[in-house]
Amino acid sequence: MDYSAEMLKLGDLLFGLFSEALGLDPAHLKEMGCSEGLGIASHYYPACPQPDLTLGIARHSDLGFVTVLLQDHVGGLQVFRRDRWVDFPPTPGALVVNVGDMFQVSFSDFVHLISNDKFKSVEHRALVRSVGPRVSVAAFFGNEGLSTSRIYEPIKELLSEDDPPKYHGITVRDFFFRSFQKGIDSSSILSRLKR
Repeated sequence: MDYSAEMLKLGDLLFGLFSEALGLDPAHLKEMGCSEGLGIASHYYPACPQPDLTLGIARHSDLGFVTVLLQDHVGGLQVFRRDRWVDFPPTPGALVVNVGDMFQVSFSDFVHLISNDKFKSVEHRALVRSVGPRVSVAAFFGNEGLSTSRIYEPIKELLSEDDPPKYHGITVRDFFFRSFQKGIDSSSILSRLKR
């Protein structure tokens, strides 16, 4: 419970910083409901005698607005960058902050969406190791509110004649539904929302 409370405080701070980075009022993304809903998942990967024969979790981007990841000293996180997988080694005391799809659209695919591609979600995967176990804790922001009828679309203040909206609007519920239909390790649903 204490960890959740601290993550909610961190979420408020992060959404304020993301708002400012977009040139908006610090409260903008919070007022849009981006910080509503927090899901926390713990991941446990036991040591594997043949790690080259398996994968911890396949290539994907996170669905919500932002994910804050606490990883232990074992490592295994990789990020897809410039057409190759790059190790993202753990740093003691550090948290990894991933933009999710909702932010791309409105905070990762959703962040891409709402930011009109100003922020982009990060494709990543987790490898198993021969040492371990590996433990990580992910805090997902924006994964609740599935019953809301609010339509998320590119933020109007970020649009101009030279930078028109790149995506159609969508509700969180429909966004998640379409994302789960496509499954993990497949293309982002953003391409289907392109104008």
